Amino acid sequence: MSSEHIEQAQLEGQFRRKIRSFVKREGRLTKGQAAAIERAWPQLGLTHTEGQLDLAQVFGRVAPTILEIGFGMGKSLVQMAAAAPEKNFIGIEVHRPGVGACLMDAEVAQLTNLRVYEHDAVEILNDCIPDHSLAGVQIFFPDPWHKKRHHKRRLIQSEFVELLRQKMEIGGILHLATDWENYAEHMLEVLAAAPKWRNLSADNTYIPRPKERPFTKFEQRGERLGHGVWDLKFERVE
Repeated sequence: MSSEHIEQAQLEGQFRRKIRSFVKREGRLTKGQAAAIERAWPQLGLTHTEGQLDLAQVFGRVAPTILEIGFGMGKSLVQMAAAAPEKNFIGIEVHRPGVGACLMDAEVAQLTNLRVYEHDAVEILNDCIPDHSLAGVQIFFPDPWHKKRHHKRRLIQSEFVELLRQKMEIGGILHLATDWENYAEHMLEVLAAAPKWRNLSADNTYIPRPKERPFTKFEQRGERLGHGVWDLKFERVE
Protein backbone atom coordinates (compact mmCIF):
# COMPACT_ATOMS: atom_id res chain seq x y z
CA MET A 1 0.00 0.00 0.00
CA SER A 2 1.44 3.38 -0.97
CA SER A 3 2.02 6.11 1.61
CA GLU A 4 -0.83 8.06 0.01
CA HIS A 5 -3.24 5.16 0.47
CA ILE A 6 -2.04 4.56 4.03
CA GLU A 7 -2.73 8.20 4.87
CA GLN A 8 -6.19 7.97 3.30
CA ALA A 9 -6.99 4.79 5.22
CA GLN A 10 -5.90 6.43 8.45
CA LEU A 11 -8.09 9.42 7.71
CA GLU A 12 -11.03 7.12 7.14
CA GLY A 13 -10.42 5.50 10.50
CA GLN A 14 -9.62 2.07 9.06
CA PHE A 15 -6.56 1.67 11.25
CA ARG A 16 -8.12 3.11 14.39
CA ARG A 17 -7.67 0.69 17.30
CA LYS A 18 -10.99 -0.61 18.50
CA ILE A 19 -11.61 -0.26 22.22
CA ARG A 20 -14.24 -2.78 23.21
CA SER A 21 -16.73 -1.96 25.95
CA PHE A 22 -17.10 -5.65 26.77
CA VAL A 23 -15.08 -8.81 27.30
CA LYS A 24 -16.44 -11.86 25.50
CA ARG A 25 -17.07 -14.33 28.32
CA GLU A 26 -18.61 -17.43 26.80
CA GLY A 27 -20.43 -19.08 29.66
CA ARG A 28 -21.79 -22.58 29.38
CA LEU A 29 -24.74 -22.78 27.02
CA THR A 30 -27.41 -24.99 28.53
CA LYS A 31 -29.30 -27.52 26.46
CA GLY A 32 -32.47 -25.47 26.90
CA GLN A 33 -30.77 -22.28 25.71
CA ALA A 34 -29.24 -24.03 22.71
CA ALA A 35 -32.60 -25.56 21.78
CA ALA A 36 -34.33 -22.17 22.12
CA ILE A 37 -31.79 -20.58 19.78
CA GLU A 38 -32.33 -23.35 17.23
CA ARG A 39 -36.11 -23.09 17.43
CA ALA A 40 -36.62 -19.34 17.72
CA TRP A 41 -33.76 -17.84 15.72
CA PRO A 42 -35.51 -18.08 12.31
CA GLN A 43 -38.37 -15.93 13.68
CA LEU A 44 -36.66 -13.72 16.25
CA GLY A 45 -32.97 -13.63 15.29
CA LEU A 46 -31.23 -10.91 13.29
CA THR A 47 -27.71 -11.02 11.88
CA HIS A 48 -25.16 -8.31 11.16
CA THR A 49 -24.58 -9.67 7.67
CA GLU A 50 -28.17 -8.80 6.70
CA GLY A 51 -27.15 -5.14 6.68
CA GLN A 52 -29.50 -2.23 7.20
CA LEU A 53 -32.94 -3.18 8.48
CA ASP A 54 -36.29 -2.35 7.01
CA LEU A 55 -38.11 -2.21 10.35
CA ALA A 56 -41.58 -2.37 8.81
CA GLN A 57 -40.59 -5.55 6.99
CA VAL A 58 -38.83 -7.09 10.01
CA PHE A 59 -41.84 -6.65 12.30
CA GLY A 60 -44.59 -6.71 9.70
CA ARG A 61 -45.88 -3.33 10.86
CA VAL A 62 -44.94 0.28 11.53
CA ALA A 63 -44.60 0.92 15.27
CA PRO A 64 -42.28 2.76 17.68
CA THR A 65 -39.06 0.75 18.01
CA ILE A 66 -37.01 0.46 21.21
CA LEU A 67 -33.42 -0.80 21.13
CA GLU A 68 -31.82 -2.36 24.22
CA ILE A 69 -28.04 -2.69 24.26
CA GLY A 70 -26.58 -5.40 26.48
CA PHE A 71 -29.72 -7.16 27.68
CA GLY A 72 -27.88 -9.76 29.78
CA MET A 73 -30.14 -12.77 30.29
CA GLY A 74 -33.05 -10.85 28.75
CA LYS A 75 -35.61 -11.07 31.56
CA SER A 76 -36.23 -7.32 31.76
CA LEU A 77 -36.32 -6.98 27.97
CA VAL A 78 -38.91 -9.75 27.65
CA GLN A 79 -41.01 -8.23 30.45
CA MET A 80 -40.93 -4.81 28.81
CA ALA A 81 -41.82 -6.22 25.37
CA ALA A 82 -44.69 -8.21 26.87
CA ALA A 83 -45.97 -5.13 28.72
CA ALA A 84 -45.88 -2.91 25.60
CA PRO A 85 -47.22 -4.96 22.66
CA GLU A 86 -47.81 -1.72 20.73
CA LYS A 87 -44.03 -1.23 20.46
CA ASN A 88 -41.28 -3.12 18.65
CA PHE A 89 -38.18 -4.16 20.63
CA ILE A 90 -34.70 -5.07 19.40
CA GLY A 91 -32.12 -6.45 21.82
CA ILE A 92 -28.37 -6.68 21.31
CA GLU A 93 -26.18 -9.00 23.42
CA VAL A 94 -22.74 -10.49 22.78
CA HIS A 95 -23.01 -13.44 25.19
CA ARG A 96 -24.71 -16.49 23.67
CA PRO A 97 -26.13 -17.92 26.93
CA GLY A 98 -27.93 -14.60 27.46
CA VAL A 99 -29.32 -14.74 23.93
CA GLY A 100 -30.51 -18.29 24.52
CA ALA A 101 -32.12 -17.41 27.86
CA CYS A 102 -33.86 -14.41 26.30
CA LEU A 103 -35.25 -16.52 23.47
CA MET A 104 -36.49 -19.15 25.94
CA ASP A 105 -38.44 -16.49 27.85
CA ALA A 106 -39.67 -14.88 24.63
CA GLU A 107 -41.07 -18.23 23.51
CA VAL A 108 -42.88 -18.73 26.83
CA ALA A 109 -44.34 -15.21 26.56
CA GLN A 110 -45.23 -15.86 22.89
CA LEU A 111 -43.73 -12.54 21.86
CA THR A 112 -43.96 -11.37 18.27
CA ASN A 113 -42.65 -7.83 18.88
CA LEU A 114 -39.07 -8.77 19.84
CA ARG A 115 -35.97 -9.41 17.72
CA VAL A 116 -32.40 -10.06 18.93
CA TYR A 117 -28.84 -9.71 17.70
CA GLU A 118 -25.80 -11.60 18.97
CA HIS A 119 -23.19 -9.06 17.95
CA ASP A 120 -21.25 -5.92 18.87
CA ALA A 121 -23.65 -3.01 19.40
CA VAL A 122 -21.47 -0.38 17.73
CA GLU A 123 -21.29 -2.39 14.53
CA ILE A 124 -25.04 -3.03 14.58
CA LEU A 125 -25.75 0.67 15.05
CA ASN A 126 -23.40 1.67 12.24
CA ASP A 127 -24.38 -1.00 9.74
CA CYS A 128 -27.93 -2.15 10.51
CA ILE A 129 -30.00 0.52 12.27
CA PRO A 130 -31.37 3.25 9.95
CA ASP A 131 -30.86 6.88 10.97
CA HIS A 132 -33.77 8.56 12.80
CA SER A 133 -35.56 5.21 13.20
CA LEU A 134 -35.60 4.55 16.96
CA ALA A 135 -38.16 5.84 19.44
CA GLY A 136 -35.91 4.85 22.33
CA VAL A 137 -32.63 3.29 23.39
CA GLN A 138 -32.16 1.64 26.77
CA ILE A 139 -28.89 0.56 28.36
CA PHE A 140 -29.28 -0.97 31.80
CA PHE A 141 -26.32 -1.80 34.05
CA PRO A 142 -23.53 -1.76 31.45
CA ASP A 143 -20.10 -2.94 32.56
CA PRO A 144 -18.86 -0.09 34.81
CA TRP A 145 -15.16 -0.72 34.18
CA HIS A 146 -14.65 0.66 37.67
CA LYS A 147 -10.83 0.83 37.61
CA LYS A 148 -9.74 4.26 36.45
CA ARG A 149 -7.35 2.90 33.84
CA HIS A 150 -10.30 1.07 32.24
CA HIS A 151 -12.68 4.05 32.07
CA LYS A 152 -11.89 4.43 28.35
CA ARG A 153 -13.70 1.11 27.84
CA ARG A 154 -16.99 2.44 29.20
CA LEU A 155 -19.73 2.31 26.60
CA ILE A 156 -21.16 5.74 27.40
CA GLN A 157 -18.74 8.15 25.73
CA SER A 158 -19.39 11.30 23.71
CA GLU A 159 -18.78 9.64 20.33
CA PHE A 160 -21.14 6.78 21.14
CA VAL A 161 -23.84 9.12 22.43
CA GLU A 162 -23.69 11.06 19.18
CA LEU A 163 -24.08 7.80 17.24
CA LEU A 164 -27.18 7.02 19.29
CA ARG A 165 -28.58 10.48 18.60
CA GLN A 166 -28.23 9.93 14.87
CA LYS A 167 -30.18 6.67 15.09
CA MET A 168 -33.03 8.13 17.15
CA GLU A 169 -35.98 10.15 15.97
CA ILE A 170 -36.49 13.65 17.36
CA GLY A 171 -38.26 13.17 20.66
CA GLY A 172 -36.64 9.76 21.13
CA ILE A 173 -35.65 8.82 24.68
CA LEU A 174 -32.29 7.49 25.87
CA HIS A 175 -32.71 5.64 29.18
CA LEU A 176 -29.62 4.63 31.15
CA ALA A 177 -29.30 2.88 34.50
CA THR A 178 -26.30 1.90 36.62
CA ASP A 179 -25.58 0.78 40.15
CA TRP A 180 -22.12 2.38 40.17
CA GLU A 181 -22.29 5.98 41.39
CA ASN A 182 -19.05 6.93 39.67
CA TYR A 183 -20.37 5.64 36.35
CA ALA A 184 -23.66 7.48 36.93
CA GLU A 185 -21.69 10.70 37.40
CA HIS A 186 -19.71 9.92 34.24
CA MET A 187 -22.93 9.27 32.26
CA LEU A 188 -24.45 12.51 33.49
CA GLU A 189 -21.32 14.46 32.59
CA VAL A 190 -21.16 12.97 29.07
CA LEU A 191 -24.86 13.57 28.34
CA ALA A 192 -24.88 17.07 29.82
CA ALA A 193 -22.02 18.03 27.50
CA ALA A 194 -23.53 16.36 24.43
CA PRO A 195 -25.38 18.70 22.05
CA LYS A 196 -29.08 18.36 21.17
CA TRP A 197 -30.18 16.38 24.23
CA ARG A 198 -32.49 17.44 27.06
CA ASN A 199 -32.32 15.95 30.54
CA LEU A 200 -35.80 14.80 31.62
CA SER A 201 -34.86 15.05 35.29
CA ALA A 202 -36.55 17.93 37.13
CA ASP A 203 -33.20 19.00 38.61
CA ASN A 204 -31.00 18.05 35.64
CA THR A 205 -29.52 15.05 37.46
CA TYR A 206 -31.20 11.64 37.88
CA ILE A 207 -34.78 10.40 37.80
CA PRO A 208 -36.63 7.93 40.03
CA ARG A 209 -36.77 4.40 38.58
CA PRO A 210 -39.44 4.58 35.85
CA LYS A 211 -42.24 2.07 36.31
CA GLU A 212 -41.62 0.59 32.86
CA ARG A 213 -38.12 -0.61 33.87
CA PRO A 214 -38.58 -3.89 35.75
CA PHE A 215 -37.25 -4.06 39.30
CA THR A 216 -34.79 -6.95 39.11
CA LYS A 217 -33.69 -9.46 41.74
CA PHE A 218 -30.23 -7.97 41.33
CA GLU A 219 -31.58 -4.56 42.34
CA GLN A 220 -33.60 -6.00 45.22
CA ARG A 221 -30.47 -7.62 46.61
CA GLY A 222 -28.49 -4.40 46.14
CA GLU A 223 -31.18 -2.37 47.85
CA ARG A 224 -31.07 -4.69 50.88
CA LEU A 225 -27.31 -4.18 51.00
CA GLY A 226 -27.72 -0.42 50.80
CA HIS A 227 -26.54 -0.06 47.21
CA GLY A 228 -27.96 2.71 45.04
CA VAL A 229 -29.24 2.65 41.46
CA TRP A 230 -29.20 5.72 39.26
CA ASP A 231 -31.54 6.18 36.25
CA LEU A 232 -31.10 8.86 33.60
CA LYS A 233 -33.42 9.84 30.76
CA PHE A 234 -32.48 12.22 28.00
CA GLU A 235 -34.61 13.27 25.03
CA ARG A 236 -33.22 13.95 21.57
CA VAL A 237 -34.39 17.49 20.84
CA GLU A 238 -33.00 17.99 17.32
